[in-house]
Amino acid sequence: MLSCRASSSKSVIAGRPFASSKTTIRCYAISLQPGRVLPGKKYPRVFHDKKLFQYNWYTRILNTTDRSPLIFLHRDDFSANRLKKLRRDIQVASQKFITKAGEAGEVIEVPTLTVVRSSIFGAALREFPNVNVEEVEKMVDGVAGGYAVLSLPVLDPPLLSAVLRAMDRSVPPRPEKTAEEIAKELAEKNADPAQPGRRMKRQRAVPVPDLKVMGALLEGKVLLPARMQEVSKLPPLDTLRAQIVGLLTAPSAQLAAVLSQASGGQLARTLEGFKKALEDGEALEKAL
Repeated sequence: MLSCRASSSKSVIAGRPFASSKTTIRCYAISLQPGRVLPGKKYPRVFHDKKLFQYNWYTRILNTTDRSPLIFLHRDDFSANRLKKLRRDIQVASQKFITKAGEAGEVIEVPTLTVVRSSIFGAALREFPNVNVEEVEKMVDGVAGGYAVLSLPVLDPPLLSAVLRAMDRSVPPRPEKTAEEIAKELAEKNADPAQPGRRMKRQRAVPVPDLKVMGALLEGKVLLPARMQEVSKLPPLDTLRAQIVGLLTAPSAQLAAVLSQASGGQLARTLEGFKKALEDGEALEKAL
């Protein structure tokens, strides 16, 4: 996982610091493996103040994975308003299932989308028990950028399917640039200004948000996107429970049916037929 931080470059003019408009994005790779013990540093690392609050907060989020999935999302070029819209779309998609559960007397919370600080979240995930670190690293795959996690209230395949569809509609996949578009952007960047000696007016690029489902964490197991799609196509939990009960009760029902057919006079006829089949088998063996 990566943690990115923006910083403005500074220059000194007439003995005073001057912040230029140039912004540098620094990305730090956060490994899920334990860090090195540096001389003079205490180990394990202890967080304080805001970092301690975030660490405890992320740990509470991870504790919910013992009963419900936690979806990992990679986000890019998201503004605050765009995040609000995404949260709204997810809540609207899940409202049907929350209302249905309320009518049945169950209390289900709304799915929660949390933007995480990758460095602190990586530390909480690294120290979380019963998590396969290798599978999590395979899921994250060292992708740069910002991360968010989506907590679902329950593991319900139709709810998972509705949330995944809502995110696809809210944030469509970013179209890949063609070779002609890349060449055009490069030509505009290197073109001479319209008036020699004067810089061209800088145009702010319109950010296009991008959202990618990296996977999910449930009971210490990692579900990759392909596996998540398979789970989302399963029937509701009530149907699955009924199918399991049917499988468990089927053998006993079949045994009861056989015993009921073999009761009374049918039992004698069943044994007589079995005896005759054995005698016919012995007679056939002697004839051969």
